[in-house]
Amino acid sequence: MTHVTMPQEVVIREVGPREGFQILPRVVSVADRLRLIEALVAASVRHIEVASFVRGDKVPQMADAEELVSRLPQADGVEFTALCLNAKGFERAEKTGRLKNSGWIYTSPSNSFLKANSNLTIDGSVAQVPEWAKLFRAHGKRLHGIMVSTAFGCSYEGSISASTVVSLVKRFAAACESAGEKVSEICLADTVGMGSPKTVRECLTALRPLGIPVSLHLHDTMGLGLVNAYAGLLEGVSIFETSVGGMGGCPFTPGAAGNVATEDLVYLCNELGIKTNIDLDRLCKAAELAELIVGTELPGRVYRARSAQKSCK
Repeated sequence: MTHVTMPQEVVIREVGPREGFQILPRVVSVADRLRLIEALVAASVRHIEVASFVRGDKVPQMADAEELVSRLPQADGVEFTALCLNAKGFERAEKTGRLKNSGWIYTSPSNSFLKANSNLTIDGSVAQVPEWAKLFRAHGKRLHGIMVSTAFGCSYEGSISASTVVSLVKRFAAACESAGEKVSEICLADTVGMGSPKTVRECLTALRPLGIPVSLHLHDTMGLGLVNAYAGLLEGVSIFETSVGGMGGCPFTPGAAGNVATEDLVYLCNELGIKTNIDLDRLCKAAELAELIVGTELPGRVYRARSAQKSCK
């Protein structure tokens, strides 16, 4: 058995400004979303997903993505990115000239989820790999990674085994190789929040022989998000996608809750002696701002606990 140690430092990719607002029943103003992004930058968050370039009639909360991106603050050392599920969205994002998008391909072991999320099948998404590779190269990029949504379970199809995920990844890796590209990262997304420490570790262990770094995008639907993140740390995972205040949820996934709260993961890492290079106090202020903008208490715990503690002093 390979001995794995926890990382000394982790990279946190903040997805709140995109995933947190796209799930709301109302459209949040560009000005308010920019306020949150600026607060995250002030907290030394260096990777921020700010929007998704999708059809405005399907996700009206993101219909003004171009306007938002055009007004992003100038922030040295900060990578602003966006979610692009199809070629048209990628072209729109690249046209802004403000984003640092990498070449990602999105898929899932659940045909039902793919149909609802992007009107594709697994076979169809594999068949698109050469087109994606060509598109990335046309913009001076190489394919970077594969995002595997519903990696641990799906509301439509139930639990998903580690072997199913490995088979899917191998299939995409082979297609990428045939297209002259190499997969440099696999992001496992617990889109529905059905993962557990057991299934997370099983999947990470099963993928390890492929020699491709794995990141985690975890949701807290069943209350296990932070525990699953800890399981990932124990398996050496050093890249996590989280959402300030625990905002979020997939609009095409029934019952999906928000992501692991960024400040909760930063607090955990601090307690474990793992560097994040994020200012927790300012991050909690960003979470408080997110709560104010959304208009309701968010599921994140650390920002609320620290706020309550301050009120007692």
